[in-house]
Amino acid sequence: MATFEVKNLSLHYLTRFGAKVHAVSDVSFEMNEGEILGIAGESGCGKTTLVSGLMGLCLPPLYPTSGDVIVDGESLMGRTPAEIRENVLSRKVSMIPQGAFNALNPTRKIKDLAMDVIESHEENQSKKAMYKRIYDRFELLGMDTARVLNSFPVQLTAGERQRSVIGISTLLNPKMVIADEPTSALDVTTQKQIIGMIFDLLEKKVFSTMIFITHELPLLRHVADRICVMYAAEVVELGTAEQLVFDPRHPYTKALMSAMLSAEEGAKGRKPEAIEGAPPNLVNEIAGCRFAPRCKYAHPECKVKKMEIRIVGDRQVRCDYAE
Repeated sequence: MATFEVKNLSLHYLTRFGAKVHAVSDVSFEMNEGEILGIAGESGCGKTTLVSGLMGLCLPPLYPTSGDVIVDGESLMGRTPAEIRENVLSRKVSMIPQGAFNALNPTRKIKDLAMDVIESHEENQSKKAMYKRIYDRFELLGMDTARVLNSFPVQLTAGERQRSVIGISTLLNPKMVIADEPTSALDVTTQKQIIGMIFDLLEKKVFSTMIFITHELPLLRHVADRICVMYAAEVVELGTAEQLVFDPRHPYTKALMSAMLSAEEGAKGRKPEAIEGAPPNLVNEIAGCRFAPRCKYAHPECKVKKMEIRIVGDRQVRCDYAE
C-alpha cells in the first residue's frame, strides 16, 4: 500500500462576491516510502494551494471541492482545524516553508521554537528529555548545535536558518515532509548542502516521503525520483525526473524547460525562450485545454475539447496529441 495517496483532489477559493476560484483541479498521485516527488510550474499554477490541501488544512477562503488525501491509510479530509493541528501537522505531515527568515519568530531563540513543537504534541515529556531530542536532531544537520539553539534567527546565516527550519519541521518524524521551495533564497553552494542534508535525513528514516516544490525543473533532476508538472490548477505531466527534464512530452513542460537557463548536457549555450501569453482566469469555466491559447502546437479542437490525463509510454500526460 502506498504511504501517501492523493485521489482526485480539487480545491477552490470562495471570493466575497460568491465566485469560486478553482485553484486545484482533479490532482491524483501515489507515493511509496523513500520516494521524493517534485512538483513544478510557474507562479499561480496551484502549487502552494495544493500544499494546504495535502496537509488537510483548508481554512477559509480555501475549501475542499472533492477528493481525498490519505496518509498511511488515514484520510485527512473532513477534519476540523483543531484535529489537523493536534493529530496531523508535524506528526503525519510537516512543511518546510519558503523563506526561513519569515517562518521563524524573530523574538524567540531557536531552542524555544523547537520546544514549542514537542510541547504542543507531547506534553508529558520533561524539559531535559525534550532538549536532548532537539539537540540530537540538530546534530544530524551538521551545525554548531549549542550556538544555533541559543541564537535568535537574526544571528544566524541564511543556511543555518534553513537548516533550523528543517530540524524543527522534522522533530516528530512525520511520514510526509512538504518542502515549498526550500532552496530559493540560497546560494548554489548552500543549496547543494541543504539538498544533501535532505537526502541524509530520508536515508536515516527521519521521514518517509517528501514532496519538493519548485519552479526550477532542472533542479528537480538532482532531487526528485519523479516530477509532477502543474499548469492552471491541473497536473499536465507526471513521470520520472529524467523523462521530464530530457524528454518532455506535454507542450507546457517543453515550454517550461525552454524558458529556463540550464547547465544540463545539450542545453548549454541555448538561449531561454519566453512563454508568450498568461495563464487563464480560474474563476471562468474553461472549455478546452487550459494551455491551448499559449501552445504553439495547438489544434483547433484543443480550444473546445477538455483534455484528460492519459498514459503515454510509462508516464501521464494531459494532451491528446502528445506522443
